[in-house]
Amino acid sequence: MNLYEQHPYWLMKDGIVASYPSLDKNLAIDVAIMGAGISAALTAWHLRNSGLSVAVFDRRHAGMGSTAASTAFLQYEIDTPLTDLCRYVGEKNAVKSYELCREAIYAISDICKKLKPEFGFHFRPSTQYASFKTHYNKLLQEYKLRLQHGFNVEWMEPSDLKKTFGFEASGAIFSEDGGEVDAYLLTHALLKDFEKSGHTVYNNTPILNIEYLKHGVTLHAHHGLKIEAKKLVIACGYESLQYIPQKIADIYSTYALVSEPISDRYTWHRSSLVWETATPYLYFRVVDGSRILVGGRDDPYHLPHIPPSHIKRKTEQLTQAFQKKMPHIPLKPDFSWAGAFAVTKDGLPYIGIIPERPHTYFALGFGGNGITFSVVAADIIHDMVAGKKNENAQLFRFNR
Repeated sequence: MNLYEQHPYWLMKDGIVASYPSLDKNLAIDVAIMGAGISAALTAWHLRNSGLSVAVFDRRHAGMGSTAASTAFLQYEIDTPLTDLCRYVGEKNAVKSYELCREAIYAISDICKKLKPEFGFHFRPSTQYASFKTHYNKLLQEYKLRLQHGFNVEWMEPSDLKKTFGFEASGAIFSEDGGEVDAYLLTHALLKDFEKSGHTVYNNTPILNIEYLKHGVTLHAHHGLKIEAKKLVIACGYESLQYIPQKIADIYSTYALVSEPISDRYTWHRSSLVWETATPYLYFRVVDGSRILVGGRDDPYHLPHIPPSHIKRKTEQLTQAFQKKMPHIPLKPDFSWAGAFAVTKDGLPYIGIIPERPHTYFALGFGGNGITFSVVAADIIHDMVAGKKNENAQLFRFNR
């Protein structure tokens, strides 16, 4: 599967950050982690001081799968509104899922402070506006439910939006808790700290077959090499679906652009992420202080290869949609790309075990909250590997 097409901004900006070797000998370890994106890196980092021998394996270069194409905004709002999620999983579980995503934002801030040197992280609010007047009542209901459960939100009427953001909509929710981080660089920072603890990362090491044994697994890699592990964590993003017998997600295509640098006078209130209630939704935010990222216009399918002409059309659509909302801001696309995007039945990730894959844990942070879901997954899997009970695991189990 091509996880992205063309030129993701962070990969072009940051380039090859670190080099890791490919596997050149048989290994016997406690925990093997398949994948070396943000989900795998967070899980590895959580396990680094566990007293277990841990190694990370990626068929590509670390961070160069979906992580490189991430739009990298951290928000607790799940793609499924809280009011709808209550109907799927019950109000208690829905609220807890939102709370865990909010906690994950602050957890990432704390992790970034612990990394040496300290890694760059910024708190940012988010603003969700009603795409149509008919969405007003439902969005207001969403606001009231979040407020009822202690989320730091404000309601904005049309006059507030016009004054604060310079665009028109019938209403909006302003959420204080959000953040932004370069997920690609953070992945490498986490893996570097993981290596300092005596563990190893391997690039260019595809796992060709997984053999399930009584007391662990044997991973068959290239060149006839074997990795014997007591536990296996599969954190390969969308490519993990091949290891799950039942269908748990649909793969869509999503699109994004990053503009040329713009003048400071064109930014808006606190560089907030702005997104809408329509499905699929348009969103935009400021990146690196002087560029604008615009994303959305998803397609409900993902082709093996998305032609440049299609990405060009989507880039034009995103540009037009942004300029319709913010006509006073001159936006010129500088980078554009397409990426895979997974949609689950309730908008929640899948974390944990399935009976068909013994000794194996899945960290599948699908949806628009991939990074915050990955933080939640890393915490749950750390406890599972250690034989501890995690009270949040039941929220994201496969048989929910």
